[in-house]
Amino acid sequence: MPTTAVLTDRERTAVQAYLRLLHTVRAAFDGPPDGGRPGLVPPAVLAEAEQALARAGLAGNEEQFFRLLRDWCPPA
Repeated sequence: MPTTAVLTDRERTAVQAYLRLLHTVRAAFDGPPDGGRPGLVPPAVLAEAEQALARAGLAGNEEQFFRLLRDWCPPA
């Protein structure tokens, strides 16, 4: 049985901001197949993720962050 990580509020905010960024990037690249425009990610979405990671003490510590992400959102 998989375990669920218990995150601090700041860690949870960082994971949620990352997931919003991931969904935004996917939506940008899932655009029209004609390839007329490159996908765009709004700077505010990227900034939100960066700030949330920094507040959680995870900026520059991708291994720890992705471990939290994997534990909190295990693959289906």
